[in-house]
Amino acid sequence: MLASASAFAPQPFLVAPTKAMQQSSPRTSQSSHHPFSLASTSDSMEMSEQQSTNYETPSELLSLPARPGRPLKVAIAGGGVGGLTCALYMLKKGFDVTVYEKTAAFARFGGPIQFASNALSVLKEIDDDLFDRVMEKFTFTGTRTCGIKDGLRADGSFRMTDDSIDYLVNPDAPADWFVKFPLRQCADLFGLPYTGVVDRPDLQEILIEECKKLKPDFIQNGNPVTGYVSHGRGKGVTVKLSDGNVANADVLVGSDGIWSAVRAQMYGEEIKKATKDLKKRQGCTYSGYTVFAGETILKTPDYYETGYKVYIGPQRYFVTSDVGDGRIQWYAFFALPPGSKKAPSGWGGSTRDEQANPEENLVEYIKSLHEGWSDEVMTVLDATPPDSVEQRDLYDRSPELLRSWADGNVVLIGDAVHPMMPNLGQGGCQAIEDAYVLTELLAATKTTDKIEKNLQEFYKKRIVRVSIVQFMSRLASDLIINAFDTPWSPHDNKGQSWKSYLTFFWKPLLQYLIFPAQFAYLYSYHPTGNMENLPSLLEKEWKARHFEGAEEAFEDVAKGKKFESSGPSFFKKAEIEKTPAVP
Repeated sequence: MLASASAFAPQPFLVAPTKAMQQSSPRTSQSSHHPFSLASTSDSMEMSEQQSTNYETPSELLSLPARPGRPLKVAIAGGGVGGLTCALYMLKKGFDVTVYEKTAAFARFGGPIQFASNALSVLKEIDDDLFDRVMEKFTFTGTRTCGIKDGLRADGSFRMTDDSIDYLVNPDAPADWFVKFPLRQCADLFGLPYTGVVDRPDLQEILIEECKKLKPDFIQNGNPVTGYVSHGRGKGVTVKLSDGNVANADVLVGSDGIWSAVRAQMYGEEIKKATKDLKKRQGCTYSGYTVFAGETILKTPDYYETGYKVYIGPQRYFVTSDVGDGRIQWYAFFALPPGSKKAPSGWGGSTRDEQANPEENLVEYIKSLHEGWSDEVMTVLDATPPDSVEQRDLYDRSPELLRSWADGNVVLIGDAVHPMMPNLGQGGCQAIEDAYVLTELLAATKTTDKIEKNLQEFYKKRIVRVSIVQFMSRLASDLIINAFDTPWSPHDNKGQSWKSYLTFFWKPLLQYLIFPAQFAYLYSYHPTGNMENLPSLLEKEWKARHFEGAEEAFEDVAKGKKFESSGPSFFKKAEIEKTPAVP
């Protein structure tokens, strides 16, 4: 898998002119003091004319705590995990940062988001207090058994068995576990904290509170970025806002998600515009998969021994994960056409009348698609409230190997430029890596005339790694659905197709080569270096907390307390909008 990723090595760095570049005008430069001000559009135009006489003024010195000059002024479009992480690190570096977020106010919505060991290393390097606060809310999964189970042969008892091939010669040997992931071993290789999850609302609250300690008014809610004008080398950018006002900054960071307004201008796209067959949407491609998701509280016999499990079978797979406090979150992936809508989408931001048939029991529907599968899958589904099930068609993008992520003084990060399939849990992790690398480069920028060059340098530093991770994330889905099936066994007839034989022969490669190489590569980016005994100390503290929280939840459910789902980890609150179609 990783060898083929070398195809993503970048070609000689050439940037084709974009629509945004053609629209940018170097004659609308900002004043020498470059105020981070808001003004009406007409006022901004008048101001630009007055400022045009300063076009030839020399570049300005940019300060750090130990360097003379003025602070770098940064506007960030989007207050998600990537945008808030970027804002915090930039504020810590002494930048003047303002985040423009479309939601009117932050509310507690959305479920857990996975943080792999590489992202935890970045958080630790950014801020010790941030890392400590996240750890207090964290649920480790990589400390326990994680891997692929046989969706048809798992005996329904949630038993812990080996993943050896003894069943080839011993008909009584269990075949429940196909391959186990070396998450702990790969984290230990680099001395990093173990992979796990944190509730998105908790993470956002922590990031916002830490940012407000440095700049109380760092965020403007209900006023998203709609466009920009980059003024050329050393002259900053005018940021257009939805209320008709504009703001001036040295740099605009587009962190506004997969349907990014900043990217729409940079690459000449139309926001959320889709083809009639829905296979293309604002430059993104339908992955071929739709996913249903739900959450429940359920004490399975293996609850404390497993982190997450991927049940494989013909043309689909089913994932369960411990997300803390007794909760199990599940995802059911199906190869269906886009728009095969059964359930609402956008956790917390949609209503049940969006369901295709409001009377249909979605749990029973999903069970019908898993006929003949293990009782372990059915047990999880049966414990799930039907009205909590939601659905999302999955889109991603091909790596931008021939187009830069930067246009003048504007740059894209995270899902705004490299959305990826959720299989490796690396979407948020790569956004956090982006935020770290971008901030480090800008902190090393001593004058405003070097900003454009360093934004291009950011693209070149990130494109290879991100492209490889995008490739691996998509390949994981494609292999499981298109090339995997119930593995062949000499003792039954449950796996008899050519895919079953192929899946069987994949086993040693996956177990001893591909998965160790994959996770070692993901964790190889760790700016903290080896953390010595810290990971084991964190695990020890967490175990007691995890047991107490889970047992309390199990007891509440046993007493009849109603469970309220928090939502899937990669489903975000969505606005109910119609998608414009291409005629």
